[in-house]
Amino acid sequence: MAPDRRGFLADMGMGCAGMALGSLLFRDGIARANPDGGIHLPTGLPHHAPKAKSVIWVFLSGGVSQMESFDPKPALTRYAGKTFTDTPYTDPLKSPLFFKHSRDVVGGTRPYPKIFPLQVGFRKHGQMGMEVADWFPHLARQVDKMAFVRSMYTTDNDHGAEFQMHTGRHQLDEQQPVIGSWVSYGLGTLNENLPQFVFLGKYTDIRVKKNMAADYLGPRHTGVELALEGDSPLPFATRAKGVAEREQQEQFRLVERFDRLAAARYPDDPQALARIKNYELAFRMQRAMPDALDLARETAGTHKLYGIDDPATAVYGRRLLAARRLAERGVRFNLVYLSDYGEWDSHNDLKNLHARSAARVDKPLAGLIQDLERTGLDREVLVVCCTEFGRTPGLETRDAYKMPTGRDHHPHGFTVWFYGAGIQRGRIHGATDELGFHAVESPHYVTDIHATVLDRLGLDPHRLVVPGRKRLDIDLGAPIRAICT
Repeated sequence: MAPDRRGFLADMGMGCAGMALGSLLFRDGIARANPDGGIHLPTGLPHHAPKAKSVIWVFLSGGVSQMESFDPKPALTRYAGKTFTDTPYTDPLKSPLFFKHSRDVVGGTRPYPKIFPLQVGFRKHGQMGMEVADWFPHLARQVDKMAFVRSMYTTDNDHGAEFQMHTGRHQLDEQQPVIGSWVSYGLGTLNENLPQFVFLGKYTDIRVKKNMAADYLGPRHTGVELALEGDSPLPFATRAKGVAEREQQEQFRLVERFDRLAAARYPDDPQALARIKNYELAFRMQRAMPDALDLARETAGTHKLYGIDDPATAVYGRRLLAARRLAERGVRFNLVYLSDYGEWDSHNDLKNLHARSAARVDKPLAGLIQDLERTGLDREVLVVCCTEFGRTPGLETRDAYKMPTGRDHHPHGFTVWFYGAGIQRGRIHGATDELGFHAVESPHYVTDIHATVLDRLGLDPHRLVVPGRKRLDIDLGAPIRAICT
C-alpha cells in the first residue's frame, strides 16, 4: 500500500539527517510536545550561572590501571608475590566495601590475592608533588593545571562498566540516557549549523554506539558520529552522488512548501515545522562541518603540539584537535573515543600493552591542555578524561595458557582527571588505600562526574528529570565540589 502524503513527508523529514540534527530545534519551541501531555523539554537556558560552555569528554576503553598511571602504590612492589594478609594493611577482600561495590555479571569477582608489582617507575611532578607513572611524561608536566579524583568507583565488574560510566546504570538495570544526551537535552545550541552532541572515534565494536544513545530522551539527542577519514565527515547528511547543491536546495524548498501546507492545516502539530528546520539545518551543516573539521587550517606548530606529525600519536591527536575546533564553534558535548574498544584491557602483558597505549595518548592529551590554555578556551571548555574502571592490585592468574603478567578488571577504586572551565588547578582529591584497592577517602560513584559536568554547564540534574521516567538518587549524583572553582 502506497504511503499517504503525511506519511511520506514524515519519513523524508525524520530520516537519519533529521534525527541527527533535530537536537537543535527545541530552542525555538518547534520540537516540543503539545500542552496536553508528553515530554516538555527545558527552556534551553541554564539553571544557574555556568562556568563552562562546552565539554570534551575523553574516554579510554578497557580499564586503565590506576597504579600505573596517576595513583602509584610503591607497596605493591614492596610486597610483590605476597598475599594481602601478608602485608601490614587491612585485607581489602574482607572490607565491607568489597561486597558493596561488587555486582558480578560474568565469572564472579576474582580476588587475586597475590600482589603484582608496579610495572613502571614513577616520580613526583609539579608544585603539588603529584606522583605520575613514567609512561605519561607529557601529562606529568601539566599536573599543576589539572584536578585528579583518585577515589572513583563503579559496580560493574565487566565491560558493561563502560556504558555505566556514560549512563550511570549497571547493565543489569534499566538503562538511562548518556551524559552527552542530558547535556543536549538541557541546553540550547550555541551554533545552529552544528549538532550539540558529537562522537569522534572509529569504533570497531557495535557496542560503542551505546555511549551515544539518548534512550527515552529521543533520537534528536543522540550523539552524531563524525568521521575524520574520507571525504564525508557527516555520512548520514550528505547530498547523494550526482546531486548538485542548487538541485538539493530546490528539493528542500519543495518539501518545505508541502510542510507549510500541512502546518496550516494542522497548526497544533509541531512535526511539520520541525521538518522545515531539519532540512534547513541539514543544508547548512553540509557547509559548516567540513570547515570545522578541516585540520589543515591549523598551523604546523599546532599539529606538532598534538603529535599529528608522529604516526604513533597522529590518529588520537587529530581526534582531539577536531574536538577543540568543534568546542570552539559551540558544540556542547564532544565525546572523544581515544582508544580502540577495550584497548587498555591488559589481562596479560600489562607492561607492554599499557606502555604502548600510554604512548598513543600522552602527547595528544597534553597538547589539548596546552592548546586550550594558549587560545583561552580553557575558560569555556571543560575536559574530562576517564575510563570504565581500574585494574586489580593482585596478579591475574585465570589464563593457564599464558604467563600471568597482567591485572583484571577493578571497579573498587580508580582515577579520573578534569581540566579547564570551572575546575581547580593542581588539585588531588580522594584516595585509595595503600594497595590501590578501595576508594577510602571521599569515594565517588560515576554519576558524581555527570553531576559535576552538568553543574559546570549551569544545569541541575534534579530539574532535568522527565515526567514518567523515575530516576534514582544515585543516577543524579552530586557535584564534586572539592575540585570546582
